[in-house]
Amino acid sequence: MTAPDLPLVEHELDPLIHAPVRLKLVVTLSALAEGDSLTFPRLQDLLNLTPGNLVTHLRKLEQGGYVETQKTSHRKGQSTSVRLTTAGRAALETYTQALRALLVPAGISLAMERDHASRTV
Repeated sequence: MTAPDLPLVEHELDPLIHAPVRLKLVVTLSALAEGDSLTFPRLQDLLNLTPGNLVTHLRKLEQGGYVETQKTSHRKGQSTSVRLTTAGRAALETYTQALRALLVPAGISLAMERDHASRTV
């Protein structure tokens, strides 16, 4: 693909979401109803992350306003729940649209190249 053939993307891919672990986190939380949350251990189990890795990525998403964490005290100790914010849902939607804009033209181009190659053989 030459430079003039590259698709124009209205929005860049959000680097805060684009990191693989953070993308998994945001997508997992987006599967919940708006306002619902997952506990820290459940999220850790679902994504197979160490506590330190999960905390690091959640902190970055929280600083960006994409997730909120809430700590509650119980007789047995403390628990942390995590939810995707409205801004986080909107950011994921924008990210998804930008990714589709990049992939669709590339898919069309590849299909056209395959079709052309099959005719010339």
